[in-house]
Amino acid sequence: MPEIWLIDDDRSVRFVLAEALRDAGYMVRDFDNAKAALSVLPHARPGAVFTDVRMPGMDGIAFLEVLKREHADVPVVVMSAYTDVASTSAAFKGGAFDFLPKPFDLDAAVRLADRALADQPGGKPRLPNKAAPLQAELLGESAPMRELYRAIGRVAPTHLSVLITGETGTGKELVARALHQHSLRANQPFVALNTAAIPADLLESELFGHEAGAFTGATKRHPGRFEQAEGGTLFLDEIGDMPLALQTRLLRVLAEGEFYRVGGRELIRVDVRVIAATHQDLEGKAARGEFRADLLHRLDVMRLSLPPLRARREDVDLLAQRFMQRAAVEMQAETKVLKPEALKFLRQQVWPGNVRQLENFCRRLAVMAPGREIGLADLPVNTLAGFGLTAPTPEDEFAAPVDASGPDPRQGLLYQASGQASSTEHRRVARGGEPPGDWKQALREEVRRALKAQESGIYDAALAAFERVVLDAALDVTQKNRFEAARLLGIGRNTITRKLGSSRTRRKPGA
Repeated sequence: MPEIWLIDDDRSVRFVLAEALRDAGYMVRDFDNAKAALSVLPHARPGAVFTDVRMPGMDGIAFLEVLKREHADVPVVVMSAYTDVASTSAAFKGGAFDFLPKPFDLDAAVRLADRALADQPGGKPRLPNKAAPLQAELLGESAPMRELYRAIGRVAPTHLSVLITGETGTGKELVARALHQHSLRANQPFVALNTAAIPADLLESELFGHEAGAFTGATKRHPGRFEQAEGGTLFLDEIGDMPLALQTRLLRVLAEGEFYRVGGRELIRVDVRVIAATHQDLEGKAARGEFRADLLHRLDVMRLSLPPLRARREDVDLLAQRFMQRAAVEMQAETKVLKPEALKFLRQQVWPGNVRQLENFCRRLAVMAPGREIGLADLPVNTLAGFGLTAPTPEDEFAAPVDASGPDPRQGLLYQASGQASSTEHRRVARGGEPPGDWKQALREEVRRALKAQESGIYDAALAAFERVVLDAALDVTQKNRFEAARLLGIGRNTITRKLGSSRTRRKPGA
């Protein structure tokens, strides 16, 4: 059985991970620093390595580089509590097998060890390249953002085309810039073009350029965006709005790397990496004949899907405070601070415009709020209305107290399925006893009833109700097998255990 080396200055992390790997049948050797591991390397060879990034003395990335020079085929899993694009990109460029963000699920770590030892890469290590510093930040520490950082780190060093999908305002151009800045093309141009913002009759010239006299007003030769991006990256935003005729020309460039300027006869050859983005359903458009399926296949070699802000509410605090700081720099004024109750209110909003909407809201708030510290009472009603937000109440839960003369909240599904009803009621709801018919419509009506009754904690209760019904349904189908239920739902077994409140929750190593 191959030996796995663990390198981490945190003794507790080494202990719990070593125990999990030993329980899985592996031999484990642990080190509290990278130099200690290197001192053993001339006499022993690990089957795989798990190493932390930030450690006293030599860090994990430097250790990875040294190890890969001697043993290029040893898979290395890099661990870190500081998950960002720079860390993941440096790890993958250095030849890491995978990146494991802390805190991690022990079952997932064991599965990662299984994969690393089953499929050891035998090629030459990828040496780190010096990428340009990030000009715009991707912010967030939530699980969806950590997964995105890992994906960027994997994809950035390649030359493959990338399709970025996500709702409007989720930061697709920031992801495109991160891919470029951590790629082998980082020192070459990054050129961005919003295809929806340019009239169709001018878009061809913008992309491919034109010769003098090609059309009225073309007094001199104009290089297009492909020529401007030579050797670098061309980012095509809102690719779903590109006219079909231009899609054909774009397909040829992607396939052959060559094109003609408008009105020209000289064949232009380019070496450009194309990154496209859209908020539309391109598969649906292709099925309707509104987008070329072959072009979609060319663009969609690698796909990165951006989570909406409502799917990573824990990032709102970090984003809002950073946006307030940026607004202060723009206005050359003192930075205003959002109080906890104001941040909680912002976390509970839906934000249909996502991160861009939150940024614009914070910018306006920095101007309109009177004091340095911004609480609930300082949120201007007009500003809230302009962004489609509901004015908060002074209560901690941002909801009025329950009216004792109103309907009994215990008659509602939110009460029954949010953990306050019996397990029998949970199963009845999970099996379809309630709500009847269209469950989405039933939930909508139940929320409307709760709002009219001025119940408190409606949002949290609705989420808890949905979550509990899904978990109970999965456990019913799998006859209480939590591992199988987790697999079917696409979540970790520990997640089910934690959410059901079991005392047998498996311990997770900390940062």
